[in-house]
Amino acid sequence: MGAAAPRPGQALAGIGFLVAATACFAVLDTTVKVVGAVVSVLLALWFRYTFHAVAVTAVMLPLRGRALLRTEHPRYQALRGALLLSVSLVSFVAVQYMPVGEFTAIVMVTPLAVTLLAALFLGERVAPLRWLLVAGGFAGALMVVRPGGGVLGWAALIPLGMVFLYAWFQILTAKMARTEDPMTMHFYTGWVGALIASLALPLVWQAVPDARALALLCLIGLMGTVGHFLLILAFQRAPASTISPFLYTQIGFAMFCGWLVYGHVPGALELAGIGLIVLCGASASWLTAREQRLPVEPPEA
Repeated sequence: MGAAAPRPGQALAGIGFLVAATACFAVLDTTVKVVGAVVSVLLALWFRYTFHAVAVTAVMLPLRGRALLRTEHPRYQALRGALLLSVSLVSFVAVQYMPVGEFTAIVMVTPLAVTLLAALFLGERVAPLRWLLVAGGFAGALMVVRPGGGVLGWAALIPLGMVFLYAWFQILTAKMARTEDPMTMHFYTGWVGALIASLALPLVWQAVPDARALALLCLIGLMGTVGHFLLILAFQRAPASTISPFLYTQIGFAMFCGWLVYGHVPGALELAGIGLIVLCGASASWLTAREQRLPVEPPEA
């Protein structure tokens, strides 16, 4: 996220890669919802991380050699991988009970939750404008959830809990990014998730019912792996301050996928809440990037 201004072509390429990454994550979430009707969520989780681990190893190990494996903090790598696996598990469950668009909008409160946790537990000073954006983003999430409204019910609490779990993952990522190579982190994230998921696999193993289900499971792995790779390409080509606000295009892709597959369209109040989340979250992400902090990655199930 260098200080030098990118050439216009590079900035445009960075934005394009980022938008493509958010589209991959929206497809991933929708596919998880579809395939969850016929296979165990844990089986889908295992496919996602095993595909990721094998693909990254096959592509990057010949290019990087042993350098890919070097890390100064192996315990942090293991903790980071376990945290992201936990986030994925919670989100795989949540998306079974919620429309994809509303789920994505609530999870997009994560950058604001990072600000809140950093202030409460890490002692970071937070400007009044940031507190206003945090309050606005959480107000938008409540408009989507509508406590007591009976539309989403208890299931809406799952992604709200996931937001804080994912925020801790981002804080750990920010700490590790000072010394660790992004591709090394990407490598260990896949293998830690795959190994932990493999331990639980015998408890939930089932035969994949048909070729369609197998294709959907492979699509989950492909979209997760390609999405993260596109994310790396995006931040290599343009500074975070230029492209971070475009993270919120994922909500639009998720709403489109939800409409395309399930015919779901959010109501007026949900749309207003989503709009408030986008406004506050994109503004906070832009401020964070301008301050040269680590940008929050777009969420994926």
